[in-house]
Amino acid sequence: MTAQFNVQIGSFRKINKIPNAWSNKDYLQLMAIMGLNDGLDDMEESELREMCMMSLNDLEATEAAKIVLTHLFTELAEGKIDQLSNDMIGDRMWEEYSDCLLHEGFFSAYALLREAFNGVFAEPTGVEFTVNVTATDADDLSIFDQSLHASMVRLLASGLSPDVLLHRLFEDQINGTQFPEATGILWQFESVTSEGLSRQFKMVSSDFWFGQLANIEMFEASAHADESDEEE
Repeated sequence: MTAQFNVQIGSFRKINKIPNAWSNKDYLQLMAIMGLNDGLDDMEESELREMCMMSLNDLEATEAAKIVLTHLFTELAEGKIDQLSNDMIGDRMWEEYSDCLLHEGFFSAYALLREAFNGVFAEPTGVEFTVNVTATDADDLSIFDQSLHASMVRLLASGLSPDVLLHRLFEDQINGTQFPEATGILWQFESVTSEGLSRQFKMVSSDFWFGQLANIEMFEASAHADESDEEE
């Protein structure tokens, strides 16, 4: 079912880090990988974070990147981690890595490493924005209950130029019935309000995908949910 909406872009700002992306648990695990985990359990959060950043800075930049990637991407082989840790200096993996499902992790890795090394690594570029969606029929809103990320990426794609990378790379998924990559495109996503035929959503993504929305106030859009697998 293809649904029709009026879409208004609300607040929109550029970000270079995701709030609360790193927790005490993360810092403890990073310190453990570096073999420095003794006597840390009772530390205040700010003190633990500072010690972790100093410990990363004591390493070569590529070695620090390897520590961070090892923590973030347990599914990747050690050889791949070695390659990526070298590639991170000079590259923009939160945009360039082939698997977009890892882009959010790379974004947070760059944010942490850039702070630890006072530069060296590229500054990640992201966006945080709100979207007000109004339907003409209440039933149309059900697509967001069926597949939230996929439906929203298709909706936002309607407001972008047809020549942007999102369309060029994911044309089949945007027009098709399955869009598993959508969760790698919209990194954080929450429903803010729901009233009548309107819903407001807040999301975080890469400037790479949605930076163009900074210059758009409103557009008419169509979108559809992923189709469920009837054989499941």
